[in-house]
Amino acid sequence: MELDAYLDALASASPTPGGGSAATLVAAMGAALLAMVARITLEAARLAAVHPAARAVAADADRLRSAFTAARTEDETAYGAVVAAMGLPRGTEAEKAARTERLQAALASAAAAPLAVAELAAEAMAVAERAAALENRNLMSDVECAVAFLAAAYDASAANVRVNHAFLKDAATVAAQRDRLQRAGDALRRAAAAARAKF
Repeated sequence: MELDAYLDALASASPTPGGGSAATLVAAMGAALLAMVARITLEAARLAAVHPAARAVAADADRLRSAFTAARTEDETAYGAVVAAMGLPRGTEAEKAARTERLQAALASAAAAPLAVAELAAEAMAVAERAAALENRNLMSDVECAVAFLAAAYDASAANVRVNHAFLKDAATVAAQRDRLQRAGDALRRAAAAARAKF
């Protein structure tokens, strides 16, 4: 989907795409900026000493950008299943039970999708730390933008995890997902702080 068409869909009354999907796009832009920083650094002869590190940054940033792009569809599909489950009939006890079962499964998946994005954002923030360590002074504002985008993507993804947890009855699943989210957030904040120390 072209960007304008995607933004039109995001602005529509349709529940998908929504915030979780948008977070993946923001994260993908952050990863793309890190790849740009690395590739421009590779063209600078004066920075030859960091060229091996820049190549690794570009490769990892490209991989993560692809992962964020794939995650966008996964998030939209997962939340679409929640919407579909909510629309199931509930006129009889059997229908209510079937609807509840399907809705709970959908909610778990709808929380898992942005959780995966939050974890990817933490991984990408570690790449941002490495991009800052290239110390290409002409591009530090681009690294700073990438850090801001990845932090925002984590925060948005975390919000989408939590909103699904509010309706998810499986306490064990909620606890496990919260633990993963916390660990990703801690890692992301450490890497962001290290990257910002280079600005």
